[in-house]
Amino acid sequence: MNRTIRRTSVFCLLLVLALLGRATWVQAYQAKALADNEHNRRNTIAQYAQPLGDIIVAGNPVTGSKRTVGSDLAYKRTYTQGELYSAVTGYSSQAYGATQLEGIYSHVLDGTDDRLKSPLDAVTRKQAAPGNILTTIDPAVQKAAYEALGDDKGAAVAIDPKTGRILGMVSTPSYDPSKISGTTDGEAWQQLLDDEDKPMVNRALRQPLAPGSTFKLVVAAAALEDGLYGSVDERTDSPNPYPLPDTSRFLENENPSAPCENATLRTALQYSCNNVFGKIAVDLGQDKVRAMAEKFGFNTDKLDVPVRASRSVYPTGMDRPQTALSGIGQFEVTATPLQIAMVSAALANDGELAAPHMVSSVTDSKGNSLQDFADGDTERVVSKSTAEQLRSAMVTVVEQGTGTNARIAGAEVGGKTGTAQNGVGNSKSPYAWFTSYAKDAAGGKEVAVAVIVEDSGAARSEVSGNGLAAPIAQKMMKAALAD
Repeated sequence: MNRTIRRTSVFCLLLVLALLGRATWVQAYQAKALADNEHNRRNTIAQYAQPLGDIIVAGNPVTGSKRTVGSDLAYKRTYTQGELYSAVTGYSSQAYGATQLEGIYSHVLDGTDDRLKSPLDAVTRKQAAPGNILTTIDPAVQKAAYEALGDDKGAAVAIDPKTGRILGMVSTPSYDPSKISGTTDGEAWQQLLDDEDKPMVNRALRQPLAPGSTFKLVVAAAALEDGLYGSVDERTDSPNPYPLPDTSRFLENENPSAPCENATLRTALQYSCNNVFGKIAVDLGQDKVRAMAEKFGFNTDKLDVPVRASRSVYPTGMDRPQTALSGIGQFEVTATPLQIAMVSAALANDGELAAPHMVSSVTDSKGNSLQDFADGDTERVVSKSTAEQLRSAMVTVVEQGTGTNARIAGAEVGGKTGTAQNGVGNSKSPYAWFTSYAKDAAGGKEVAVAVIVEDSGAARSEVSGNGLAAPIAQKMMKAALAD
């Protein structure tokens, strides 16, 4: 054979082998990566090729699907009472992706999750019927929170203390996810992005702010658990006002006439005495306060319900004046409403914190369970005795102190108010907080809640936890206890 022809033949053979090798590599090793690539249009077409599965509240779907016209995406997501449930569902948009439960369970809801496929489906690559997500939300509690928040900027969370089930989660102002579920909703999307009130931010989970005096429950728990004080009725060593260590400044109380000098923990919670809790934080030291805060859930990056909550922070590296301010929920202490609800829930549950969750089950289209979430998976935070004492003091707050707007006839209700400074030098409207629990001895029901009102439009002098947040909590608790 001619040498030139032979060399050309060998070269062509090598090219063929290279092409076969590349094709084998793509088919065998890169197929999944290419299939899963976010720019692969086929994935989006498959996602919306059939009606999506539903997110269920108390047996009823709060989501749906609608046939599209003139699009290769056959169906788009719809929502029932979208503004009421957006903090739970999130959104599923053909153009902008998905968030919250819609995002976490997107493959279950569109039928592409491998757990939904039969053996034959796996071989033929047929798309399975979509599954559903069953939530723990109580529609009565959800509605009570949403209506009570009204036009206020804020958030509210309700938890069953024994099970950890999230009964209500609301963030306001809200939005209707249906308005951004298609491919031609750019104007509505931009309006939401440009809104200075950030309606798509889930304030219940994703916006930690200064918790103010609600954090005093954590400091009181640390004092009792450490043995700094033997009971909530033992007098403390607390000058009024409290001289901040290493400074010429004083930590004063909102109400100068309140009986805060050397007050007991019960009285200090009743009147929200800054001098008492600032001094306790310094006496204990920041490490002990931080250890207690972390038992309640602060400083964790992995609080999933299953949507991941932002980190609630008790800071490190503080000097003594900063430690005193941290004792009243200021300086760099931050918390989400979920975190503050967890504090009340643990105290209501005799010191044990049940893992909070808002999904009870993930099912296939026939209702068979793919994944269940256990109720009552608990960790001990404080002793039963400490929890009992702090509940007693919280009842005093509601019956005789700063939380009277949370009372419910015939129920045991305990709570703690908070008014947190906002802005440099407290230049902006303060945040109004309230956290509480309620128990119905007759029916056996109980609930823990936290409410924050970031901005109600009220005059600065009218902003208080009892005035703005406690009435919202009261309505939520009443709905949770109702038969």
